[in-house]
This record gives sequence, structure tokens and C-alpha cells, in this order.
Amino acid sequence: MKITSQKMVEFIKEKLKNEDFSYHFDRKKDTLRIEDQKVNKGVTISLPSIIAKYQEKKDEALNEFVYYIAESFQAMKEDQQLSGKEKNIFPVIRSTSFPDKTSDEVPLIYDEHTAETRIYYALDLGKTYRLIDQNLMDKEKWSKQQIKEMAHFNLRSLKTVVKKDHVAGNDFYFIRANDGYDASRILNESLLHEFEQKIQGDMVVAVPHQDVLIIADIQNETGYDVMAQLTMSFFSNGRVPITALSFIYDNKELEPIFILGKNRRKE
Repeated sequence: MKITSQKMVEFIKEKLKNEDFSYHFDRKKDTLRIEDQKVNKGVTISLPSIIAKYQEKKDEALNEFVYYIAESFQAMKEDQQLSGKEKNIFPVIRSTSFPDKTSDEVPLIYDEHTAETRIYYALDLGKTYRLIDQNLMDKEKWSKQQIKEMAHFNLRSLKTVVKKDHVAGNDFYFIRANDGYDASRILNESLLHEFEQKIQGDMVVAVPHQDVLIIADIQNETGYDVMAQLTMSFFSNGRVPITALSFIYDNKELEPIFILGKNRRKE
């Protein structure tokens, strides 16, 4: 049975059952805004991604989502600080359409990355994390450069978990440690260089959602088609979608490419 966005909103309300929450369904953007009226803060979610996961995993997907919401609101209630938590600061990749301010209009700290992606910075809280905004940075009297250096240093310390698939003469590597920073590993230059050394064809990378980095050794035209299908599938099913486009990696540069059947072109 096809689940509509309106029906999914009803499912979510029923699961959350919290009198302190208010809900705003934006039909045009196909998003749901959930706010905790006690703290005047909230989260905005993309309904298509939740529906896709529900079609696949049913109640398990909803329970996972409810847990994510609960942890996010708990983090909002706590008075966060960066000092003493320097090892818990990491970069996170988001799409360029991701908000650059909090719901309270406080600027988020970010850097430009590609035409499709931005780099935000997060304070890891264990079961969830908080994006670092201007207020939090100013409270600590830290500079953006300090945060950036800490985040990238910590990223390099994370373990790399790789699964390899060979399809139609092409190799596909899936980096998935399920720590919330898999897509962020696209920023680890030493990791990309390590793959570059062993790739025989074109090196193509993708970050369809926050919990995976795909690196492909494309050795024939079919490889591009497979990569396009893989990326779109991950993008459609990810909790935090980033981009369905792939990137050619060459000489430490990432160039977005559109893959249309057996034709491809750089953006």
C-alpha cells in the first residue's frame, strides 16, 4: 500500500504522543516541522525519505525515527559547551540546500565544499549531535579555524570500515562504520589518496546520504550506469539525504558529474 505524506504525518504523531510537540506539515516542500513548545526549538524532516524507509522496514523505521527525534530534543534542552569536548568535534557533510541558520536564526558554522555540498561542524553527544552555531562558538571565544582544525583532526582518527563489490568489471567500495560520519570521510585526503593509488580506471565518489561514502573504480561505461543507480537508491533511502550526483576525483579535486545512460558530462 502506498503511504502518502499526510498519512505518514499521522503515523509520526501517533508514535510520538507528546503534548508538548507542535507539528507543521509543508505540502509544497514535503517536510514536517516538529517543535517542542517548552524549549521553542524543533527539527524539520523530509517525509519522502521516512516513507521510503517505512516501505522497507515498517514499524522498525518509525521506531528508529522516534528515537532520533527524542535524542535530538534532549540535546536541545541541555546547555552544551565545547571546552573539554575537543575530541568530540567532527565535520558533517550536508547538501547546499540545507539551512545555514538554526530555527532561531542563529548562523550555523560551515564551509563551502562543492557545488552540491557544504561542510558543517558538529559536537558529538553520543547518541546524537548538535551542529555548532555562532552563539556556541562565541561563548567559547573560539575561532572558526580552531573548530575546523579540531574537526578534521578527529575525522582522521576514525576507523574505516569498507565493503567491496565487483559488478560488470567495476569495483565499488562502501565505507560504512555507522558512526554518523561516513559521508564526512570524503574530506579525508589521505583516505582518498590511498584509494586513488589502487584504482585502475576513473575514480568516482558519492555521498548520497550521511551514513555512506561510495568510492568506485569505473573501468567501463556500464560502471557509470551502476554508480548512478546505486547513488539514487541510497539517496532515496537515507535518513539524511545529501546528493544523488557523483563526483570525479582527480588531482585532489571533486567535479560533479551527471550520468545519463551511457553519456556523462561534468557540471
